[in-house]
Amino acid sequence: MSLNNIEITNFIVGEWYKDNLVAQPVAAPNPTRSPSAAPPPTAPAHFKSLGNNRRNITLLVNSPNTAFLPDNHLAFLTKILAACHLTIADVAIVNHAAAAVTITALKQQLQPKTVLLFGLEPTTIRLPINFPVFKLQSYDDCTYLSVPALDQLVPDTVESKLDKSRLWACLKSLFNV
Repeated sequence: MSLNNIEITNFIVGEWYKDNLVAQPVAAPNPTRSPSAAPPPTAPAHFKSLGNNRRNITLLVNSPNTAFLPDNHLAFLTKILAACHLTIADVAIVNHAAAAVTITALKQQLQPKTVLLFGLEPTTIRLPINFPVFKLQSYDDCTYLSVPALDQLVPDTVESKLDKSRLWACLKSLFNV
């Protein structure tokens, strides 16, 4: 038996890719369409973002019960961006709690070169890799940084000051500040 003659059943394919495949209902054949015609393209998932995404930088937050994030969190992010010589117009802020985001949909819609995950594990957005907080990680033509949630960074506590200094060290390296 050669490797060219191995038959892979639908069951095996389903088991191998169970986290990546989505079952779609099969439509009845359309007698007016020729069998060789390509099916219509499906629209990619669409989610709302705040900012103009001029520099292809995505800030993913997890802020339940808000469209994007509370005012104090936005003020904090605005200060961080200013320190990095960036503005809200340079980034896209996406609230994962408002609409669950996957890396595939994110790449289709925003084409990020940099993604900051505030309070989200990399695997939450279906990244096939996981990495610790405050570690810059390159993968698939994009740089990722996972940091604690904004709820932990915004307060003025000893722990948050330590986390803010670790975040600043990463941002200086990431944005050459």
